[in-house]
Order: sequence, then C-alpha cells, then structure tokens
Amino acid sequence: MNKILAITGSLRTTSSNTTILKYLQKIAPSDVAFEIYDELGALPHFNPDIDNEKSPEVVTRFRAKLKEANGVIICTPEYAFGVPGVLKNGLDWIVSSGEFTDKPTATISASPLATGGDKAHASLLVTIKVMGAKVVENGSVTVPIVLKKFDAAGNMIDEKTAKEFEVLMNSLISAF
Repeated sequence: MNKILAITGSLRTTSSNTTILKYLQKIAPSDVAFEIYDELGALPHFNPDIDNEKSPEVVTRFRAKLKEANGVIICTPEYAFGVPGVLKNGLDWIVSSGEFTDKPTATISASPLATGGDKAHASLLVTIKVMGAKVVENGSVTVPIVLKKFDAAGNMIDEKTAKEFEVLMNSLISAF
C-alpha cells in the first residue's frame, strides 16, 4: 500500500493547517495510507552534536516515517512572513540524512490573510528543494482567507479550494 506522510507546521489543536490535512486524509483514495505526523513538537532543537548513530528516538522515528512514505505533504501557516520555527526545526533534522531526496512532495500554505501565506510557502519551497525533494507539478497551493474555506465542523465549503486540493492529491499520487 502506498503511503503519504502529512506534516502540519502548526502545533495548535484547532489549526487550519491540520484541518486541511484532515480534509485531504478524507479524500485520499482507499489504497493510500494517509498519516498525519504528530510528533513535530516533540523533536528536540536541532543540534549537529547529537545527530549521529545515537540520535534521539523521536528523530529516528521521524526519519523512518519519511523514508517509508511514497510521498509527503507539508501544510504550513505563516508566522512573521516565514515558516514556523517548529516546522523549520523538523526540516533541519532531515537536511543531511537524505529522506527528502527525490521524494514526491506537495506543499500548502494557509492563512487568514488574502496572501495565503505566500512568503512562508516560498521559504518552505526553497528549504525542501535544497534537501532534494521533488515538488510535484500542480503540487503547491496557497490558501488565502482560510477561515472561510471550512465550516465549524471542518467540512470544506469552498469549491475552488476543494478542486485545487483534488488536483494536488492526484498529482502527488501520480508521482509515486
């Protein structure tokens, strides 16, 4: 069975980014295992001195999940025009270990602002491309005014965004 590992850049329980990933999990085909990674906040601050054969267990698990995944989706908010520190920290743990090399990857940024988190999205793309990720064609979406895209129960209510997510998901799966 093919696997998608989805990473949210927000630790907030009611994060719009996590809501997006839960929506994508619902629309994923039944022959694709879709896991939302839930240990981003447990990763220690990146430190090359502890990045060795005795790396923290949570780092080893993160790397294993990335290695096992056929594709990755990263969905991030924008904090102060950039990627949240917790997401950047998680990515820093992967820079030299190679799990993103040629990995089909899709990216999403979402914001309550009309810009859709475009600056964080651009920063995320630079970071993962340096790491060798294969960002799939039609696999990058910014979601402006995200709070109007879902209802209070987390159901998608915006047809245009739903279509963009369908295209993103199909593009990622086609790249496996």
